[in-house]
Amino acid sequence: MVKRAPTAEPGVDLTRYMAEQKQRLPAPELASLILEMALASKVLAHEIRRAALVGRLGLAGGQNPTGDSQKKLDVYANEVVVDAFVDSGMVAAIVSEEMDELRTIACNDEAGYLLCVDPLDGSSNTDINGALGTIFSFYRRETRGACLDCEGELREGLEMVAAGYVMFGPSTVLVYSIGGAVHGFTLEQDVGEYLLSHPDIRCPTRGRYFAANLGNYHAWDANVRGFSDHALAPDSAGGVQYSYRYSGALAADFHRSLLEGGIYLYPADDRHPEGKLRLLYECAPLAFVAEQAGGSASSGSQRVLDIRPRSLHDTTPFAVGSREDVELYERFVAGGRP
Repeated sequence: MVKRAPTAEPGVDLTRYMAEQKQRLPAPELASLILEMALASKVLAHEIRRAALVGRLGLAGGQNPTGDSQKKLDVYANEVVVDAFVDSGMVAAIVSEEMDELRTIACNDEAGYLLCVDPLDGSSNTDINGALGTIFSFYRRETRGACLDCEGELREGLEMVAAGYVMFGPSTVLVYSIGGAVHGFTLEQDVGEYLLSHPDIRCPTRGRYFAANLGNYHAWDANVRGFSDHALAPDSAGGVQYSYRYSGALAADFHRSLLEGGIYLYPADDRHPEGKLRLLYECAPLAFVAEQAGGSASSGSQRVLDIRPRSLHDTTPFAVGSREDVELYERFVAGGRP
């Protein structure tokens, strides 16, 4: 576990902050991994801003391993992230939403980590200038040297050593945790640096925001529909239990729940009985961040970080956000009521 450091002053740049934190980390190279992801996200932020002007909008013509149509920006984002870590020498293999198989990139002793990444979360928003994200996590390799079975080294999320996300919106925000705390940095475009803007983020115990794709409402289990009905029903003061928000970008909806409280959920439905969101590079990384900030993440019946992946693109039902809201959701899923 990382020692909780004194809260830094907002405005410090990410490079300097990481240099100051290295002595508190369980492994100093974790700082370099976060900085590498930050560098890749700067490239993506630049290209996302100009995508409509350089022909990067629209479909690429293929599908990713889970059947979603690939956008041109999906393919480009995957290339940017993979290239960044190929050059770093610290990562042995990468699992990406945009690649059918795990990609082995280095087998030396210095390549001590596995990267799981969704390079461009919410890509359905690319053509309408909506919010987008990148979601990532790192696991430490249990073996070094010769490439053995890197895929066999993938473990439950409880064993990841760092995770985070980048949200590309009105500003670009990088949020990460190496355990012990969650920090957010905002990209200052004029100087090209991430500056500390959200030190030591704590997720409220209870919130008033509810995010889900209600277009799937009639395909949900009756107990999940019951939670949704409760969430949107008038309370004793004449308002609603929760204010409804849904952007179509997981990172953006999670970011609201993390900062302001509430719950995001994507449950199983008739077409996706095991859920639609991917465990390794969507659900587990955000579950790790949520728990480090005092929140919670559940499949509805199980802690997400306790789920061991059976395959690279394994899916799970997902609910994440404020601890009490997730607990309430679990009670509904189990057939109970408030």
